[in-house]
Amino acid sequence: MTPATLALLLTAALCASGGQLLFKIGASGRTALLEFINLPIVAGLALYAAATVLWIYVLSTQALTTVYAFTVLTFALVYLGGVFLLGERLSPGGMAGTALVLLGLFCITRYG
Repeated sequence: MTPATLALLLTAALCASGGQLLFKIGASGRTALLEFINLPIVAGLALYAAATVLWIYVLSTQALTTVYAFTVLTFALVYLGGVFLLGERLSPGGMAGTALVLLGLFCITRYG
C-alpha cells in the first residue's frame, strides 16, 4: 500500500469518525424529529459523504480485504473522540478492546 493510499484511508477514517461525533453532538438532548435537522448533523453527513467518496476511490485500486480492515480505525477514533472531546468515561475494557482492534488492523495490513 502506497503512502498516498494510506493517507486517503486515514482521511476517510477521520471523516467518518468526525461525522459520528457530530451526529452525537447534534442528537444530544433532542427528541422531536425536526430537531435532528441542525448544523452538527448536517456537518456530520457532509463528513460521512466525504469519507464515502474517499473510500470508494481507494476500493477502485485496492483489495477489499485490506481496505475494509480500516473500518476498525473509525471505531477506535470514535471511542477516543467520545472520551477526549465529549467527556465520556474511559474504561479499562474500552481501552483494552480498542488496543486489540488496532492490533488486529496492524496484523491485517502488515501480514494479511
